[in-house]
Amino acid sequence: MAGKRRNTFNIDEELDAPFNWKHLKRAGGYVARHKGKFIKSFLISLLAILLSLLTPLLTMVVIDNFIPNRNIAGIVAAGVVFIAVSGVIVLCNRARSRLNSLSGQHIISEMRADVFAHLQRLPFDYYDSRPAGKILVRVVNYINTVADFLSSGLINFIIEPLAMIFIVVYAAAFVSWRMTLIMLCGVPLFAVYIFLIKSKQRRAWQAVSNKSSNMTAYLAENINGVRVTQAFSREAENQGVMEDQLKENRRVWMRAVRITHSMWPVITLLANLVTAAIYAAGVAMLGGADDGLTVGVVIAMAGYAGRFWGPLQNLGNLYNNLINTVAYLERIFQVLDEPVTVSTFAGARELPKIRGNVTFMDVTFEYDPGIPVLKGVTFEALEGESIALVGPTGAGKSTIINLLSRFYNIGGGTVFIDGHDISEVTLPSLRRQMGIMLQDTFIFSGNIIENIRYGRLDATDAQCIQAAKTVFADEFISKLQKGYYTPVNERGEGLSAGQKQLISFARTMLSDPRILILDEATSSIDTHTERLVQEGIARLLVGRTSFIVAHRLSTIRNCTRILYISGGHIAEQGSHDELIAQKGLYYALYMSQSAPEADA
Repeated sequence: MAGKRRNTFNIDEELDAPFNWKHLKRAGGYVARHKGKFIKSFLISLLAILLSLLTPLLTMVVIDNFIPNRNIAGIVAAGVVFIAVSGVIVLCNRARSRLNSLSGQHIISEMRADVFAHLQRLPFDYYDSRPAGKILVRVVNYINTVADFLSSGLINFIIEPLAMIFIVVYAAAFVSWRMTLIMLCGVPLFAVYIFLIKSKQRRAWQAVSNKSSNMTAYLAENINGVRVTQAFSREAENQGVMEDQLKENRRVWMRAVRITHSMWPVITLLANLVTAAIYAAGVAMLGGADDGLTVGVVIAMAGYAGRFWGPLQNLGNLYNNLINTVAYLERIFQVLDEPVTVSTFAGARELPKIRGNVTFMDVTFEYDPGIPVLKGVTFEALEGESIALVGPTGAGKSTIINLLSRFYNIGGGTVFIDGHDISEVTLPSLRRQMGIMLQDTFIFSGNIIENIRYGRLDATDAQCIQAAKTVFADEFISKLQKGYYTPVNERGEGLSAGQKQLISFARTMLSDPRILILDEATSSIDTHTERLVQEGIARLLVGRTSFIVAHRLSTIRNCTRILYISGGHIAEQGSHDELIAQKGLYYALYMSQSAPEADA
């Protein structure tokens, strides 16, 4: 298997779910919010249809009455009526298009806002198991397609059958009921065809949805990881994977298009056959016992037949769109139905202003069922203490601070802050009193001072600058061309890793937390800058409880207590000097880091 390219994004979602009308009914809730616009659009569409059905009747009158009688005034009047009717129809179509576009944009905004709001509340484990691109395609592409259908397709699903009914009524009542029966003879054949292909259509367009999602996910990952790609010369390999994605996308798209476009020739064939049958029957019946049949009647019936199969073809296209829409709605509602497992539970109370006493009591946790990460962790951190968490990678250090922040639900045991069970307090009241700087530094698009103010929107510029000075970020920010108002792009392109961490650190400082969490907070800062930051940290830690995860043990020597995490439990704890004197696991780890420094 060595050297073989494996496309890990080519994992499709289940296609066997049946066509489910409940998704469309649920989406109708967004339509109902704009029912006034939809009613107006419906009435305007109905008027346009009724007016359009006058033209075959005008044609019949002109051919059978005005032309034989050389009634020039009647022909001119019919032409004026035809032009007026056409003008009104154009105005109706324009007004309908405007109303549908306006409704569609409202639906897009509202549905996307709901999905975005839900995504912000979903726990970390939702994002741990899904590529960002697959989430993004639901928020952007799928919602656009769905909104287009909801804004105009649903109305057309009502209008087109009504148009067919009106055509049949007009043709039978004002032209010829016998010819009308001929016009309808192709409908059963078309119904059989729809029944035969509907399942294939649904599965074909669901496959397109999956492949498009896979391609978007792979593209998003490679854009974010382009530096790693170039560093390891993976361009050719990644290009091959992308080409595989494109081939698969093209293959399923063409299959779906072949199935879908088979409807147009079938309808065209049936329409032509029916029209030919009308002309053949008309020729055979002209001059016969049925004195009511005239050339104008035959031509009018041919006109109505053309109009009758037009709505039927539109319904076929709408059915294709419906298949796509329901497939996309399934994906969208999957996001909206994803349970918010980490949330403020019913009956939760506000966490009052805390002092910072933290207690872990027999806490257990596992990311994957059956694979425990923490096994009965118990410890207490008193107000103002600084607790360092050290140990091998994967031992559970970051898990402890994730549980303290309630980014995940505790599997077993309890975490208390000042005697309050954190699972029984509201999330905002808990996290407002905690300053959290995670290992993955993220800079948002905007400018530097906006990034510092991100966690405390009411902070003044002076307070933001002071927070930056506390962690010595001011040293490099003030040298930038626009200082604190220097624009930055997503993820802080143009800034060094250390500079981004200093900005993130200033953001945390500004929140003035009672509990401070630093997860590898100085991992990307050079030695000189780190010394300055340590002075800022020392000033900040006074009177606050802090938890510091660090691989570089030199940064945590002055912590009140050090917890050595190994195998999901606390193997050792004590001050730096106490643990060195024990000559245990911490001692071995410390010496392994000190030896290279001594050699240097």
